Amino acid sequence: MKNYLEFEKEVKALEEEVEGLKNPFGSEGITEVDTKKIQNTETEINKKLKETYANLNSWQKTLVARHEDRPKANFYINKIFTQFTLLSGDRYFGDDKSVIAGFGLIDNKSVLVIGQEKGEDLNTRIERNFGMMRPEGYRKCIRLMKLADRFQIPVICFIDTPGAYPGISAEQRGQASAIANSIECCMSLTVPNISIIIGEGGSGGAIALASSNKVIMLENSIYSVISPEGCASILWRDPKKSLQAAEAMKLTAKDLLKLGVIDEMISEPLGGAHRDPETIALDIKHTIIKNLRSFENSSKEEIYDHRKAKFLQIGRDQGFSKSSDLDNSGLSYKGSDIQKIITHIVKNKLLYIGIGLVFTAGLVSIIY
Repeated sequence: MKNYLEFEKEVKALEEEVEGLKNPFGSEGITEVDTKKIQNTETEINKKLKETYANLNSWQKTLVARHEDRPKANFYINKIFTQFTLLSGDRYFGDDKSVIAGFGLIDNKSVLVIGQEKGEDLNTRIERNFGMMRPEGYRKCIRLMKLADRFQIPVICFIDTPGAYPGISAEQRGQASAIANSIECCMSLTVPNISIIIGEGGSGGAIALASSNKVIMLENSIYSVISPEGCASILWRDPKKSLQAAEAMKLTAKDLLKLGVIDEMISEPLGGAHRDPETIALDIKHTIIKNLRSFENSSKEEIYDHRKAKFLQIGRDQGFSKSSDLDNSGLSYKGSDIQKIITHIVKNKLLYIGIGLVFTAGLVSIIY
């Protein structure tokens, strides 16, 4: 049974009409199927889907990202990777079922695969804690990322979580430090790491695994520091203002690509990834292979510096570049020419004020 969103009512009615037309048993027994009418209705469905999904607002995209039928991490792992070997446990407390992790092959190359898994039905969602990871989940990922780094194996992460688990038990076991350590581990890797946001990328629960060389989003996924409902509750004390909050937060793939927060966007099939999971899985596979190949000739230091410069560049003009000074192995800020002029004037403002006063005094003496 298909699940429909509020803005898909017309599509639902048309698809129900098609199902009725395909049924050869009418009120008078077996009847002839009207194939021409079926084709016309299916064309109308595609047209309606194209119109609807081309004009989705930020809140509607949030609903699509949370769609019940949207493919989850486990689906992509099974479709994209071969010889996947599941690994469990953080070697401290236990195993976290909300994250799937293990080694597999893609394009005949070994990779570490990490996927935040929400679950497919009520029972699996409860078992997976709705994709909200606990501290042992992040520690498991840290353990495996360090192992991958030791053997120079790239890391692939599938992000799909409303956020890290906020329960008291998680706080008692060090949720904040686990997330911070996971971010630090991602940033310190000397192998390429690629993160694909396939649904929700919520808060620190997402950034803990998305501090990567390449951050890629599916067209109808979202990535934000807080949910629209949470933002509306804090700013306006009214969860009903979720649409206003979603628009202000710039959480869609197009907005984040424009802002330089993410590196790439993967277009989804007509009507969203849940309508054609096989196609979107193939597109993700090709994207992963393409990005892994782009790092094939890069050294450990270049991979590390690429990731560092990428995050330092967010919100700046041209970011940071490798210092040309032989005595300095760090990264130096590279701003625009206008920014350099402004910075120079601010640093030497007293000098320019003095020059201005001398010029003004000379001008006055000439006039009088």
